[in-house]
Amino acid sequence: MTTAIAEKGLSDVSATGGPVPPPTRRRRRGRRFDEVPRWQIYVPLGLYLLFTLIPFYWMVLFSLRPAGSTSLVPWPMTFDHFEKVWNERSFSVFFQNSALIGVFTLIFTTGVALAGGYALARFNFRLKQPFMLALLCSQFIPGALMLVPLFQIFKNLQLINSPVSVVIAETVFQLPLSIILISGFIKNVPYSLEEAAWVDGCSRLQAFRIVVLPMLRPGLIAVGSFAFVHSWNHFLFALMFLMEQDKQTIPVGLSTLIGSDSVDFGALAAGGVISAVPVVIVFAFIQKWLISGFSAGAVKG
Repeated sequence: MTTAIAEKGLSDVSATGGPVPPPTRRRRRGRRFDEVPRWQIYVPLGLYLLFTLIPFYWMVLFSLRPAGSTSLVPWPMTFDHFEKVWNERSFSVFFQNSALIGVFTLIFTTGVALAGGYALARFNFRLKQPFMLALLCSQFIPGALMLVPLFQIFKNLQLINSPVSVVIAETVFQLPLSIILISGFIKNVPYSLEEAAWVDGCSRLQAFRIVVLPMLRPGLIAVGSFAFVHSWNHFLFALMFLMEQDKQTIPVGLSTLIGSDSVDFGALAAGGVISAVPVVIVFAFIQKWLISGFSAGAVKG
């Protein structure tokens, strides 16, 4: 009996010399809880994917099937709706205008946000925290409330019916969030790297260009892509500040396809596909940098 007790005591001692605690019910429950069946993951993801893709399929279906057809498969396939909106409804002009406004909005938003984010991340000044709070609070102001004062300002500057007014308005309304995001990205770059560059003889601007800027590429791509997509899809500013049809953008052009008595669903769906394709291409190419950019800005270290 003494030998059995001794063997039991030795079995309770681990290789490191400490006692081995017996498995508890809580641990066994934890292990069973972690082992989630795959169907509990794939079924909700599949339902969400189905819910997301059905509207896109419906839009592509209406754009490719002939007018008057009720088939759920786009066959026989036709591109008459695309030819109609591109040539007859001036969507080629709308596409160029949207691309021009989107590119310039991307450039100005990224450049100004880069300078403002660096100032917030690297300098301490009075009223810094209230300024950050003001940037956050500005996101709660809808753009519709600012239409009248903006229209008056652009009218005095003789910028009405000019794409410059839309670029300025889009840049101003996207700057607060962009500055906050860029500031978070810059805080993740160790300050000691800039100090080492200063010791080597670089100025602050040179150190920023050589050391900091290459490490901000994911963050800049994330901020710039959202600035482009937002300006590409925005309807309100282009509708209010651009009067002539040859200066309108794609969202305004889509609204012209909806008549008071009837709607050309085929042309409207074709215009929607033309509007969605550039956005899908942009996110397909920048997906890797977009994910890494948001993960870098989410952790302060």
